[in-house]
Amino acid sequence: MRFFVFALFFAVLAGCSSGPSIDTSYTATGQGSRVQYIVLHYTAADLPRSLQLLTQTDVSANYLIGDSPATIYRLVDENRRAWHVGVSEWQGRTWLNSTTIGIELVNQGYRDTPNGRQWVPFNEEQIDTLIVLLKDIMQRHNLKPGSIIGHSDAAPQRKVDPGPLFPWKRLADAGLVPWPDANRVLLTQRQMAGQVPSASWFQQQLKRQGYTVEQTGELDKATRNVIAAFQIKYRQARYDGEPDTETAAILLVLNSMR
Repeated sequence: MRFFVFALFFAVLAGCSSGPSIDTSYTATGQGSRVQYIVLHYTAADLPRSLQLLTQTDVSANYLIGDSPATIYRLVDENRRAWHVGVSEWQGRTWLNSTTIGIELVNQGYRDTPNGRQWVPFNEEQIDTLIVLLKDIMQRHNLKPGSIIGHSDAAPQRKVDPGPLFPWKRLADAGLVPWPDANRVLLTQRQMAGQVPSASWFQQQLKRQGYTVEQTGELDKATRNVIAAFQIKYRQARYDGEPDTETAAILLVLNSMR
């Protein structure tokens, strides 16, 4: 009898710990993925250090891609929030950890030398692997081209990754990122006849593109940082944050594609 009482007691406890009974026979049509963007980063470390940082500290990412071999590590399930982007904003949406998938690529980033800053190129196999992963994520979450951004896009005042050697054009050629037609850019630039638009114009156009930029009408440091972030992505030959007709033409062409 005593054995029966104990068995019943533990059975009740087990039933309580399993949670409420939920009927899952109905599914709402009004729903969608929580994921709105994919944010790309470099780790600024080698693979062992990258794994240590992303698994044993407060910083994390949904995926890490090694450099050689280009192994994909899933560190945080896509249904859970990874702590990879911090204070951030894109297209008016803030604190993007909640609505993004973060992908880190093992890459040292840059080295400051007596001859200036030297950026580290990405491994070809690593980018091939990234493209496969991006296509899979975008298909599953029904994301459109343009949903992939860099950390520097979402936080241009404090971040520069994935940097000016990241091959955005390869992602564009794979149909993942919108890219301005070179002939249209050249024609648009010629039409400007050497007249560089105002700081206010750049601020408005960059905001249309998705960047957070105060509409001050002044070419201040914050605006230059945003211009540089845009150039790092679309005009990698020169990313000094200076407004010019080529940057303006690229902006115009891209915004006309939206």
